[in-house]
Amino acid sequence: MQDGLKNALTSIVEFVPKLVAFLLILLIGLFVAKLLAKAIGKVLQKVGFDRAVERGGIKQALDKSSFDASDIVSKLVYYTLALFVLQLAFGVFGPNPISALITSVIAFLPKVVVAIIIIVVASAIAAAVKTLIEGTLGGLSYGKALANIAAVFILGLGVIAALNQIDVATTVTTPVLIAVLASLAGVVIVGVGGGLIKPMQSRWESYLSTAESEAPKLRQQAANASSVKEQAQQAAARASSSTSGQGTGATAAPYNQGTTYSS
Repeated sequence: MQDGLKNALTSIVEFVPKLVAFLLILLIGLFVAKLLAKAIGKVLQKVGFDRAVERGGIKQALDKSSFDASDIVSKLVYYTLALFVLQLAFGVFGPNPISALITSVIAFLPKVVVAIIIIVVASAIAAAVKTLIEGTLGGLSYGKALANIAAVFILGLGVIAALNQIDVATTVTTPVLIAVLASLAGVVIVGVGGGLIKPMQSRWESYLSTAESEAPKLRQQAANASSVKEQAQQAAARASSSTSGQGTGATAAPYNQGTTYSS
């Protein structure tokens, strides 16, 4: 009986300091993580990170969200630091399953960050290519469709690269690609080989004649289009003018409301 009480008291005496250290590390670490996340969010807002991301083609994805791009990054930083704090706090109790789980999650986070960066960069490149093609071939009947196809193709490559970064490309993209290729092969075998040769031939003749008739117009559009540098300067000028216009309207409204004129 006495030995059991001694063992229980010894366990309590050993556990209480660990519990106090766990709580201190948790409270202080989460407080510091919150401060750092807020500071990073303010720095990103000051350097114009939100405007850069919106010009990169992510604006539509964030339209229905209540968070800006800088808010999302700051929250990601906070939760990442919180994981490190939890790992350090649970490490006080020695090896345990929770620490092992948090360690595996922390090891996976860099891959997620790189995947997000790949998608952002691919979106920016897709938006730039779409703008360039629309500015060059916008006068053609198929110019907008070609720009959308090029943008979707580049964004698709970015998504595949991001999935490959987080080690799910082989389990996701490979079955999808096999299904798409099998579907195309089935359509070609059953459709073309089963009596669609003449309709397909007439359609291809129509497509080729249309492309041949628009070839001079295509050369004219390409010759009259602005260069890549000029289009980039025009896009930057439009972005700066819209930003300055919003700022002028915000400051001029109180003045106009408070001003009266005498006849």
